Amino acid sequence: MEKYNLLPEQLIYEGTIKEENLFAPQPLQEAQVLRTHEADYWKKLKTLSLSRKEERKTGFPLSEALVKREVTIMNGTVQAALFALQHGVAMNIAGGTHHAFTNRGEGFCLLNDIAIAAHYLLDEQLARQVLVVDLDVHQGNGTAQIFREEPRVFTFSMHGERNYPMHKEQSDLDVDLPDGTDDSSYLRLLDRHLKELMDRVQPNFVFFQSGVDVLATDKLGRLVMTIEGCKQRDRLVLETCKQQRVPLVASMGGGYSERIAHIVEAHANTYRLAQEIFF
Repeated sequence: MEKYNLLPEQLIYEGTIKEENLFAPQPLQEAQVLRTHEADYWKKLKTLSLSRKEERKTGFPLSEALVKREVTIMNGTVQAALFALQHGVAMNIAGGTHHAFTNRGEGFCLLNDIAIAAHYLLDEQLARQVLVVDLDVHQGNGTAQIFREEPRVFTFSMHGERNYPMHKEQSDLDVDLPDGTDDSSYLRLLDRHLKELMDRVQPNFVFFQSGVDVLATDKLGRLVMTIEGCKQRDRLVLETCKQQRVPLVASMGGGYSERIAHIVEAHANTYRLAQEIFF
């Protein structure tokens, strides 16, 4: 998508980040893919042998370039997690591929970067308890399925009740939002649940899916949040993690407003806030 090029350009132009703040990951190693995703599914991806039905579910025409792009994005979140352990926060301009299951892709997601990176931290004993804060307007159904039996990862998804996917998986905590939810209602709910979860779960690492498809301008969102409300959402998550000294990785997730400027501005706010709060 166009936003992946425009966002870093905007952040550098305005001075929020510098070129040296960016990193370009290499593709993820196959063993790390297989830690999260089933071998048969991965074989279908790398040999480009998904069925037409399976391909349609992903929303993408399958190609070698697409698979390479996806495994590169996956490693971006793994590397971001390592940077977050050093600096408190790190971001993946792509990622947030929360509709990818262990055995299939859906909704423009082939592999699940949050799950892959969480498994890496747990396996390397770099985290003991992970909290996934998924605030994309669509439920993180793939992430919920992957971690259904994993007590060391708590999945929290706050999403449109009547939005995609029609069949919801069961996260550890799902907060279903009615169509037309506005800034004040959204922020009040998020504040309450996030405080409760930080106390109850006691995470020492947070993955934040910061999709901006919650905006009123979004073609797929069905909520009525403003850019300022979305910014306050991000502030709440980032400040909470900073105050409690919990490292955080943000993956950008969805955003489908008609005007690309709305998408870039909302995503840029996440970076601006990270710079303000953590540095």
